[in-house]
Amino acid sequence: MPQSLVKNYVHIIFSTKHRNDFIDEKIESELFSYIAKICKDFESTALQIGGTDNHIHILCLLSRKIALMKLVQEVKAHSSKWIKTKGKKYEDFFWQDGYGAFSVSPNNISFVKKYIKNQREHHKEFDFKTEIINYYKKYNMEYNEKYLWD
Repeated sequence: MPQSLVKNYVHIIFSTKHRNDFIDEKIESELFSYIAKICKDFESTALQIGGTDNHIHILCLLSRKIALMKLVQEVKAHSSKWIKTKGKKYEDFFWQDGYGAFSVSPNNISFVKKYIKNQREHHKEFDFKTEIINYYKKYNMEYNEKYLWD
């Protein structure tokens, strides 16, 4: 094939370090916009970004030119540096080391976008730990819970 054609939708989830509540509603819109710009800079269009005080979800169309791990690394590094400039409350902000990433079928894009957009509503019913474990189970991923929460 003389050209490379790729279309990979990816749902990325990661939390603040120790799941500390840093992402309040006052800053989330600006943070999500900033993360969308980072994704765009790496040719990985963000279709929806959302979250709660202690974690975020990004649905993006991953560029064929960048590894998922590199995109997540860049998003975390740049957004962490940026948020620390937003006031005293955010000076100790850090993202956790790991992340979860899940492929999304083009048929499920609208469902995932809606799910991400309504994170604050969803988390009135269940916490982040329950959510991420449910994702791992849904995707039949092996994990050791001992290493999920450090």
